[in-house]
Amino acid sequence: MKQRARILIVEDDATIRTILEMALMGAGFRHVTSCARGDEGLQEILRTKPDLVLLDVMLPGLDGFTLARRVRGTPALAATRILMLTARSENEDIVRGLEAGADDYVTKPFDRLVLLARVRAVLRRGLPETEGVDFDGLLLDEPNRLAKLNGEALKLSAGEFDLLVRLVAHRGRILTRAADERTVDVQVANLRKKLGPWAEHIETIRGVGYRVRC
Repeated sequence: MKQRARILIVEDDATIRTILEMALMGAGFRHVTSCARGDEGLQEILRTKPDLVLLDVMLPGLDGFTLARRVRGTPALAATRILMLTARSENEDIVRGLEAGADDYVTKPFDRLVLLARVRAVLRRGLPETEGVDFDGLLLDEPNRLAKLNGEALKLSAGEFDLLVRLVAHRGRILTRAADERTVDVQVANLRKKLGPWAEHIETIRGVGYRVRC
């Protein structure tokens, strides 16, 4: 059965890359690409906006933790899921990866069937549906790209709308951002002005990012 999901592998070990590519294509995934460096991976993610990134931690150019934070700090990549691959099984490394924005992780060496099960589970997860969702007077209609607050249409930029959808869809979860990523800060500041009292739902997590309180 062919799978439509677009998957990018970012792994510097050529043997592991090949194993991952063969496993995914053998399972029916036809849109699989790969690269060996973190900085190249980030450029490819920004260019193609894949559905899922299989991301190694130890990479040349840009490590996996930093790359994950960059992805999570880019509203246009809200739908991209991250499955982190790591040889490290220590709890602090797992926690660090999840806090950086990974949706799940697999430790090396990995079992092929377990890996594929994790891939399918993460792809099924996706973003919660936001069409017609009313959250304390805020109505978001993602397919039609409409946002209303207490019945009044909000005038949001494309980036502001995408960020608000992501924050509300993942309310209670921290949206992390890279230390040098200022775009999200500007968009949050603009959203707070436009949302008025509702903006009290948006919480700043100092040094980490933002989240919408449940």
